[in-house]
Amino acid sequence: MLTLALFFVATFSLVAASVVAYRFVQDRRALLEGADQNTAAWLDSTRLLKENNLSTITFWNKLLARVDYVAIMKQRLAEAGLKWTVGRLTLLMLLLGALAYGALSSWMGAPWWLAVGSAAAASAAPYLWVLRRRRKRLLAFEAQFPDALDSLARALRAGQPLAGAMRVVASEAPRPVAEELAATAEEREFGSSWEEALEHLAKRVPVSEVSIFAASVKLQHRTGGDLTEVLARLSESLREAAALRGEVRAIAAHGRMTGLVLTLLPVCIAAVMAVVNPSYMVLLWLRPAGRAMVAGALACLVVAHFVIKKMVDIRV
Repeated sequence: MLTLALFFVATFSLVAASVVAYRFVQDRRALLEGADQNTAAWLDSTRLLKENNLSTITFWNKLLARVDYVAIMKQRLAEAGLKWTVGRLTLLMLLLGALAYGALSSWMGAPWWLAVGSAAAASAAPYLWVLRRRRKRLLAFEAQFPDALDSLARALRAGQPLAGAMRVVASEAPRPVAEELAATAEEREFGSSWEEALEHLAKRVPVSEVSIFAASVKLQHRTGGDLTEVLARLSESLREAAALRGEVRAIAAHGRMTGLVLTLLPVCIAAVMAVVNPSYMVLLWLRPAGRAMVAGALACLVVAHFVIKKMVDIRV
């Protein structure tokens, strides 16, 4: 009976995950085709009418509304540039976890601790993918933002107002800068003040350069001055800071590579020993003390890897 129930859960999880993946691929394809055919029309699509529901399922929406961490998850999805709801993400995490647990515990006969650990890892995989996509999007924004500021300064010199200059830059700049500038200009045109629009931009894009840009524009609106000169100097400063960060990342990459080698070296040595002299390594698997030593060694390797990664994570 238990095997039948696990088989049902796993089959349902696989079908649901396939449906979610198919919808994601179709949405992505439609978005890319629409961007290729008419980029300006895509940028003009409103982003002010936000959907506050966490899920399209009423019960799941009410349940998620009671969890405090859901707000952070919703913000991470927005920062990653995804139009997913929190309900879709959490259901995908639960389905993958159930599928992994059912496959390992019922079909492969794995021990419970391995099945639970694999289920936890499978559940965390979608959210880790969202965090990775968010990081790549923010890095792309950092790289594109100085050029966007230069274009914005040139549009202002040509006589465009700030909102119109943002529209012009958004129609020419690549994503994700284009969509964020278009959303800011759109919010201003719908009646929000520049202070509110720029604060929302800084919240949507948690990058120090955007915060500096928002503070500079708000200060110029309060005190007056030449905004084009401010943007030109800010763009130059951001380029110098980006060059410095690139040098620091290149130096830190050596440390990360060293940490990766030190983490994988014991595993590779153990694998070679298992091939060269199996009787020497099989004692660790046959005795409880040996299995405990292997588990402790693996745990220490994981902890050491994250410690080394934290040590070489230099922030500028």
